[in-house]
Amino acid sequence: MTTKGVIRTGTAGWVYAPWRGTFYPQGLVQKHELAYASAHLTSIEINATFRANQKPESFARWAAASPETFRFSIKGPQLVTHIRRLKNCRTELATFLASGPLALGSRLGPFVWQLPPNLPFDPETFADFLALLPKSVKDYQALAAEADTSRGPTHLDATGVEAIRHAIEPRHESFDSAEAEALLQKHNVARVIVDTIEHPSRTLTADFAYCRLQGPARPDAQGYGAKDLADWASTMAGWRDEGHDVFAYFVHEDKLHAPANAIALRKALGIALPND
Repeated sequence: MTTKGVIRTGTAGWVYAPWRGTFYPQGLVQKHELAYASAHLTSIEINATFRANQKPESFARWAAASPETFRFSIKGPQLVTHIRRLKNCRTELATFLASGPLALGSRLGPFVWQLPPNLPFDPETFADFLALLPKSVKDYQALAAEADTSRGPTHLDATGVEAIRHAIEPRHESFDSAEAEALLQKHNVARVIVDTIEHPSRTLTADFAYCRLQGPARPDAQGYGAKDLADWASTMAGWRDEGHDVFAYFVHEDKLHAPANAIALRKALGIALPND
């Protein structure tokens, strides 16, 4: 019998001034916003890691502010994706992995690697990068041990960490190929599902699904409506019932309503939280 997966819905980041008084209660101090968000969402994508490595203390603090069932996804650094462009990045990747993500413990979710729009598919480079990504805690710690320690404090204690997963968001049309999909499947790396007119595919390439919902994928869309959310709930429920975990984040231009959409999708899936 197939074990059902777990669906988590949330937003990209949690610090957004227009949410104060809309999603966040008026007067809530900023240092309590993560605790509030994690009581109403079930996952958040950390984007601060894209610009610069964060400290182990920060990851530990974020973990402590969230429920045990909560998960954080972590965006990979631009130093690897946009500057190195996936090439000759072993030390940079190791230094990022050692910078503190493991301090999230059981709350560590997938890593997501967003590629620049002008980075085309190169089979050799892509295959090498996918092979470099650690897929187990042991491999993670081994690579992280190669970190450049002059770049900041390191954290290699993996207590509580359950799995190491990766998702990639290619943004160049040349990745829409059978060869790219086969490489992702070989390495069990999820191709990010973005739900746009240009990229409407909902094909899974890994044993879990990673959605950065930027649509809906129709010309007349003005943000996600009830029918759109019901459609996604049906799709995700199917993945869940097949044994896939699902991470779904609303990251589209209608950021003001991202928390409400994440909560509505969660409720459409029948997932209740104590604060509902």
